[in-house]
Amino acid sequence: MVFLALFCLWIVFNGKVTLELIIFGVIISGALSWFVRSFVAPSLNAKNQWKIAKFFPGYLQYAWLLIKEITLANFAVMRMILTDQEVVVPKLSVFKTKLKSKAARVALADCITLTPGTITVNLNGDEYLVHCLDESLEEGLFDSEFERRLLEKEAKWFEEKKP
Repeated sequence: MVFLALFCLWIVFNGKVTLELIIFGVIISGALSWFVRSFVAPSLNAKNQWKIAKFFPGYLQYAWLLIKEITLANFAVMRMILTDQEVVVPKLSVFKTKLKSKAARVALADCITLTPGTITVNLNGDEYLVHCLDESLEEGLFDSEFERRLLEKEAKWFEEKKP
């Protein structure tokens, strides 16, 4: 699975398909996937790779949500910058999440930071400290779509781990 993903990236990044590129791609992808399985993630065997692949459509949906929210936030920030009607009032906001896993909490913090107008300043356990460019952007932090989707994913992750 890792080999196939690396090989596809090789072909996409090269932009054309020739015999030479295919041969080099197979060699480089094979070497990199061997290195990853041997030294970086030894537990990433074929069985675990298929478990990860099952969740791939959900990851794509989450990436689409992130792109959509980044675009909407860009327009909101541009509106703030280009109009003189409102006074921008920055705010530090603290909120707690229901997420249990560290990976999901970090993913939420990254999504907040990637969205224009907000930056995750601190993540301590289940508590986030977020700087908002304007206090109107604070509304999107509480019970966000990001958190709801991550809670769904987390439930599926924990369900998979049960014997």
